[in-house]
Amino acid sequence: MPDFHQASEPPFASIAGFLTGPRLARACAALLALEIAVFLFLIAGTHGWIVPLERATTTDFASFYAAGKLAAAGTPALAYDQAAHHAMEQAVTAPGIEYQFFNYPPVYLLLCAGLAQLPYLAAFVLFIAATFAFYLAVARRILGDCSPAAIVVLLSFPMVFWTMGLGQNAFLTAALFGLATVLLESRPIAAGILFGLLCYKPHFGVLVPIALAAGGYWRSFLAAGCSAAALVLISLALFGWETWQAFLVTAGAAHSVYESGRILFAGFANPFGAVRLLGGPVALAYAVQGLASLAAAALVLVVWRHRLSLPLRAAGLAAASLVAAPVAIFYDLMLGTIAVCWLMRDESPALTPAEKTFFAAITVLLLDVRHLGESWHLPVAATATLGLFAIVTARAFRELAQQDLAWSWWPKRYAA
Repeated sequence: MPDFHQASEPPFASIAGFLTGPRLARACAALLALEIAVFLFLIAGTHGWIVPLERATTTDFASFYAAGKLAAAGTPALAYDQAAHHAMEQAVTAPGIEYQFFNYPPVYLLLCAGLAQLPYLAAFVLFIAATFAFYLAVARRILGDCSPAAIVVLLSFPMVFWTMGLGQNAFLTAALFGLATVLLESRPIAAGILFGLLCYKPHFGVLVPIALAAGGYWRSFLAAGCSAAALVLISLALFGWETWQAFLVTAGAAHSVYESGRILFAGFANPFGAVRLLGGPVALAYAVQGLASLAAAALVLVVWRHRLSLPLRAAGLAAASLVAAPVAIFYDLMLGTIAVCWLMRDESPALTPAEKTFFAAITVLLLDVRHLGESWHLPVAATATLGLFAIVTARAFRELAQQDLAWSWWPKRYAA
């Protein structure tokens, strides 16, 4: 007869047991090969090399390059004029392309204007290659693993190819964020400067002041403020107040773009997009996003105030920043990989079977993030964000519980 008193196998244990290091490396290598093949196929398709296209296609980088061209021509404010900006996008790529919005603050025009000095294709390749190399170097430094297997695992994450294909800046955001957390203890001023550079995408830095203040990193806090202020002043000097005024008008009206579905809800990686994808009204989406942002801020405050381990603090800040960002698109999940790299450092606890299963499943689902979202209304990108946040939160509670045990033990031990 079976022994019903015998402890049952923990949930997900069999799956996690299968995902050993060598098997994981082989699976990621196979996944990477598949992604490269699909990526090359899509490149051929979007260039009309397989079948003729009815209209020209474009990438998000066209928005950056066109804005840079307008800034370099002495008309930076026109980067926020949709008609002028769209005309420049078509001039640098092809007539009839779909409009790509430019909602970045003028500090980002500093980089865009520099890239616009090169031909379009050269600028695209340089931007993606340089930011990807930067990201890969930072991720490997966080992991403390430069082995070929680690590189394969990093390369196989689906958002790597989405970021490359769209010409987006997610590599740059993740690298700046990751390197800032790496340098926080040893070079706090340098870390603060790197955090300040994120002002080109300010919605991913909203929780940084909370973390630095709660943790007592006042030199980093001041350096971040000075870094961001310096970029703002430089952009004011080069582009003028009218450019900032145009940006503020554009930013004030941007909510209508995100509410309307002009940017597909399937591509959102935050609670707002998940609610809208599932058919919820705008008011409910904002309410859920607000509550999630408060929860994210609370986690950062607690984790950094209690000075938990650096890997957990860094992972918590990265994961919480994705949750709290009012706008987060699937390629922004590259920031989530920084959190995962911190969780997998040698001094961190090993991944649990449930965590391994989640990361494996969500990676597979992200391969088809748009189709699953549009056809099945599955908020895959948002699930990735919230799942990562839940994992970090659970780890934070475990470490806090351990600290509480230590604090309660200390007086008893040395009361005499």
